[in-house]
Amino acid sequence: MKKTYLVAGVIFLAFFVVFAADYFLPKQGKACFKDKCFDVELAANAEAREKGLMYREKLEPDKGMLFIFEKEGRYSFWMKNTWIPLDIIWMNKDKEVVYISRNTESCRKDPCPYASPGKNALYVLEVNAGMADRLGLKEGDKIVF
Repeated sequence: MKKTYLVAGVIFLAFFVVFAADYFLPKQGKACFKDKCFDVELAANAEAREKGLMYREKLEPDKGMLFIFEKEGRYSFWMKNTWIPLDIIWMNKDKEVVYISRNTESCRKDPCPYASPGKNALYVLEVNAGMADRLGLKEGDKIVF
């Protein structure tokens, strides 16, 4: 009987820790290139990364979404049900731009093409299409957040 209570208590505690961490971790942040900063939503777990900016009708010019991965890897993005054309910017562990997919168009039916840098990244920032050109962003530039 004591073992059952102990197991139930451990399971409850594990769920509490997971949900409390999700609740208390920040969902917003700032990401800056040079002198331009974006208020970003953080996509730091699998569920948030999967949904991304899907089904949004607009994105304010000073807003974006920052995808944060657990480890560096080659992460492809697609624009399935993403109605806003975006610039997608991949950055490595040193917060250095390694690739930019400019003016990545939305996709409303299958098959959707993937945007893929073929390079390792730890962070990916999505902002309105054309923003990378307006800021003069290029590979090697650094982001601060």
